[in-house]
Amino acid sequence: MRFSVLIAMLADDLEDKAINIAKRAGAGGVTIMDARGIGGEEKKTFFGLTYEGSQSVLLFVLERKLSLTVMKALTTELDLANHSKRVVFTVPLEHIAGIDTQQINSFQESIKDDI
Repeated sequence: MRFSVLIAMLADDLEDKAINIAKRAGAGGVTIMDARGIGGEEKKTFFGLTYEGSQSVLLFVLERKLSLTVMKALTTELDLANHSKRVVFTVPLEHIAGIDTQQINSFQESIKDDI
């Protein structure tokens, strides 16, 4: 079975929405990391304080076909075509250990119809 890591980088206020979209599309667990980014725009200042904005990085380990389904759902529902500050992409996994066997069984059941 082949797996991918789906990575979504977006503003903190979209974190819950993105997780709910991914779960409705079939994703299980997610790892959430706090982040900050540096773009080409000037940073906003207010009374000498710089506001950089908080971001979240969401990591989903998914079966490869499911990762594309989740990515399409996120792309559509987060309107990625019109918002350049939201990024979703996948990276193939060559080796993996420690994934929940229940999740693997679920993946196997979901692809039986495709075989």
